[in-house]
Amino acid sequence: MKLKEKMKNGPVYGIAVFTGACCVVEAVGNHGYDFVFLDLEHTPIDAANGIEKLIMSALRTGVSPLVRTADTDEVTLRKLMEMGAEGVIVPHTRTAKDVSDMVHAVKFPPLGRRGADSAVRAAGFGGPGFKWEDYIRSQNEHTMIIPMDEDYEFTDNIEEIMNHPCVDAINFGPLDYALSIGVPIRYKMDDPKVAYAFKRLVELAGPRGIGVMAPCVPPTAEYARELIAAGANMLIMGNDLYHFQKGIGGAMEETVKIMRSENQA
Repeated sequence: MKLKEKMKNGPVYGIAVFTGACCVVEAVGNHGYDFVFLDLEHTPIDAANGIEKLIMSALRTGVSPLVRTADTDEVTLRKLMEMGAEGVIVPHTRTAKDVSDMVHAVKFPPLGRRGADSAVRAAGFGGPGFKWEDYIRSQNEHTMIIPMDEDYEFTDNIEEIMNHPCVDAINFGPLDYALSIGVPIRYKMDDPKVAYAFKRLVELAGPRGIGVMAPCVPPTAEYARELIAAGANMLIMGNDLYHFQKGIGGAMEETVKIMRSENQA
C-alpha cells in the first residue's frame, strides 16, 4: 500500500537514514515502519551515488522511500521519481515558486512538466503489462511532494505555498526554523515563535487535507501523543545515527565503564 493510502487510516511513522547503509533501510522496513526518510541534504550521498540502492532496499522490504533532496533541481527530482521514490522532501521552501518548481519536475502533465521514459524502475522498465496511461496516472496520483517549513519566509508566504493543489504534506523542521529567527535550537517546539509557526501550519494543513510531518525526538509514546494531538500525522522517530549513538553510548555507560572500573580496582 502506498503511503498516501496509509495516511487515510491514521498517523504514519518513519525513520530517517543518514548513514547510507542499505542494511539500515532494510531494517527499518523489516520492523514495520511506514516510511524511510533518505537524506541527500546533509550526507555525502547524492542522486548519482548510492541513493538508488537505498530506494531499492526500501522497496524490497515494503517501506515507502521518501528522499530529502538538496534543492529543486529538475533533473535530480525527476531521476529520484524514476528510481522508485514515493516522494520528495525539499528543504528550505520559502515561496510558492519553490513549490511550482517541485511540481514542474515531479508531476506529469497536466499537473507538471515531467519528462517521460519507460526504461525506468518506476515504469517497471516498460515490461509486461506496461501502459503509458496507467503509469502517468499512477505517478501523478501516488507520488508525494513535501516542502519543508523551516524558515520564517515559509510562514510569511504560507497561504500561497499551501494553496498549491499538489502539496501532499509539509515537513516542519524546528531546528532550522529556530535558527532562521535567532532563537535556541531544539527538537522540542517550546519556543513561542517556533510553536506559533507549527500551529499556523497545522491550522492551514487540516482543511486542505495536507499531512504534517515532524520529528519525534525523543521517540517516546508520550511525545508522539503530544505531536499527534498538536496536529502532526507523519512522525519521524529519530534517525539511524541517533539510535546508533544511543545504543553504543548505553553500552559504554552501562557496561564498559563499569567493567573498566572493576578491572582497575
